[in-house]
Amino acid sequence: MEKMVDTSWLKKDLNSVQRQAVEQTEGPVLVLAGAGSGKTRVLTYRIAYILANGLAEPREILAMTFTNKAAGEMRERVAKLTPSMLSGMWIGTFHSLFARLLRREAEKLGFDHNFAIYDESDQTSLLKRVLAALKLPLKEYSPKKMLYQISAAKNNLISPADMLEASEKEVDRILARVYAEYQRQLKDLNAMDFDDLLVKPIELFERFPLVKEYYQDRFTYILVDEYQDTNRAQYLALRYLAARKKNICVVGDDDQSIYRWRGADIRNILDFEKDYSDCCKFRLEQNYRSTQNILSAAHSVIKNNRQRHHKELWTTQLSGDKVSLLEIDDDLHEARMIVNRLGMELKNGDRDFKDFALLYRTNAQSRVLEEALRVEGIPYIIVGGIKFYERKEIKDVLSYLRLLINPSDVISMTRIINTPARGVGQVTLGKIEAFAQKNNLSILEAVAQVPQIPGVSAKSVQSLLTFYHTMCKYRDLLGQLSPSEIAASLVDDIGVLRDLKQEGTIESMARVDNVRELLLAISEFSNQFGSKVTLADYLQHVSLTTDIDNWDDRANAVTLMTLHAAKGLEFSVVFIAGLEEGLFPLSRSLDDSAALEEERRLFYVGATRAKHKLYLSWARNRRRYGERINSVVSRFIKEMDGTFVDWQQKRRPVSRRSPYGSSRRYEETFDMPDYENESQENVEFRIGMRVSHHTFGKGTILKIEPSGPTAKLVVQFDTAGKRRLVMPYAKLEIL
Repeated sequence: MEKMVDTSWLKKDLNSVQRQAVEQTEGPVLVLAGAGSGKTRVLTYRIAYILANGLAEPREILAMTFTNKAAGEMRERVAKLTPSMLSGMWIGTFHSLFARLLRREAEKLGFDHNFAIYDESDQTSLLKRVLAALKLPLKEYSPKKMLYQISAAKNNLISPADMLEASEKEVDRILARVYAEYQRQLKDLNAMDFDDLLVKPIELFERFPLVKEYYQDRFTYILVDEYQDTNRAQYLALRYLAARKKNICVVGDDDQSIYRWRGADIRNILDFEKDYSDCCKFRLEQNYRSTQNILSAAHSVIKNNRQRHHKELWTTQLSGDKVSLLEIDDDLHEARMIVNRLGMELKNGDRDFKDFALLYRTNAQSRVLEEALRVEGIPYIIVGGIKFYERKEIKDVLSYLRLLINPSDVISMTRIINTPARGVGQVTLGKIEAFAQKNNLSILEAVAQVPQIPGVSAKSVQSLLTFYHTMCKYRDLLGQLSPSEIAASLVDDIGVLRDLKQEGTIESMARVDNVRELLLAISEFSNQFGSKVTLADYLQHVSLTTDIDNWDDRANAVTLMTLHAAKGLEFSVVFIAGLEEGLFPLSRSLDDSAALEEERRLFYVGATRAKHKLYLSWARNRRRYGERINSVVSRFIKEMDGTFVDWQQKRRPVSRRSPYGSSRRYEETFDMPDYENESQENVEFRIGMRVSHHTFGKGTILKIEPSGPTAKLVVQFDTAGKRRLVMPYAKLEIL
């Protein structure tokens, strides 16, 4: 293959180290790319360089990222550098590319190629079925906790049999049984969860060596973004794929490894040179984002970690403002002060609302920040709230579409069989499921034979047959109509919009808008990817969409998000709130050196999101469940080199008396508050939120009343009136 594209951009657009990393195409390559050092540029230019020099065809390149946003950016940049050479290239997230591979090879593992991909709510529904099948009470066995444990096992390549063999306690043996039954039911339903998308390729490679060899030959060059975030399964899958040609280039920053809680293993990047002894290593230390003061302050903290490759970022930019540190009396005052400083920055600088980010360690911290922004009339967006695709009306429509593709999907069937109302109860559905299992039928095939099922009323039989014929009509149209045409016609046929309009409430009209937005999204997806795109392609796209993919970075509004969600983003001005021991770092990390180092990396990630100005704040008192808790400044602030910090004390006088009655300063006797249950994985109830209760129906949260260790929610229900519910036992569904 002859050289096809001019590569003069190589010297013009890259610094010397970036250029060396791009040109070192053969053999394993480790690129240690500090924050804002141009790692995406290195990856995209490396792909373009390989194509331009005829070293590989597009179909021979595999480029893996962690977000759809990063994958889309990579595709766009490669297309600009090497026009007309993108077709056939595998660029995408780990999950999407492995899903693509598995759809090609699914039958070897006993799945149909149209397998469903279950999200968290689907997994929870399935696990409840598993617990019921094993006669295990929900009150004693938390589906959420069990799913977390099963996910951790999968990420570490521990099978149900492995777990059972290693079990020493009865509770561990029960978990192993649940895990085994969960996997069995997933297969029966022709479904995989997110973790399966990473684990099943390894099973495929190990059971079918010829398949492994095919993909080893197929991909001449493998490129991996954010390698520090890979888990054990991703690590092993990449080892298999790169074993033959060894042309694997990984780019990452061990100082930004912040996903240990979901299985990421920092050892993957720290030990890359041990795994590939002949690798070439490049350090990208020139930063193109932040001022030197911000970089130096962040470095003075992260250098305290022991598990890291040495690197220190520098920039040709001016030193800029020092990091502003706000010491404030309490969390309410902290929120007001942050909004006040935000307003000052708006007045003094050439900035818009979208140039600001308010970052925090736990979701619970966002409420007071939101209230302060609302008081001042400042527009804001929260990243990580209720996801669009998890709203009830959206899940309902998607469940119809999923059942069209996968007639074995009992979870989707259960959700929609009575939406709209058909007079089909759980008892009837249970009889249909039992009939399907007994006769080895899919759930949809069993519905077709409902007249043969004893105990189903004549009215239910008629409703179910009408439902079946509707689904068959659209299954027959799958190859004839586009995804958007099928979705729009089906929505019209089942009367979703009609029923919502008839409700006539503000909430129902908002749901109408959401369904229309979904139909627009399907249409845009079809237009973007052309006539060959299928409904299954769209459903996979939806399953693998993240909060950041849905974030509208063009909206002129202040962004609120957790520090985890901020990774990979940048803003002109960044505020990090709540820098107190027990909150950031979280108390659970204080006795675990590995967890503490990850908290320090999380601080580093947050600080290096700032381009021009960084504010840090801590409150000497913070309310929790209605009680004031004395706070101690975070060790991360103490570790920061004061040369780069402007310490601003904004506080009212408070008592220094010890809570234990002695005259010692409270810092010496402080009992760390435990904020573990308020971390980024948990969603907070908010005033004004619409919720649903299994007895009282739908309602709106009017008030949250702190009361000792538990809080009470005051909810105005539409039909049941005002009720007070204890939060842990309320069992409310967020609408």
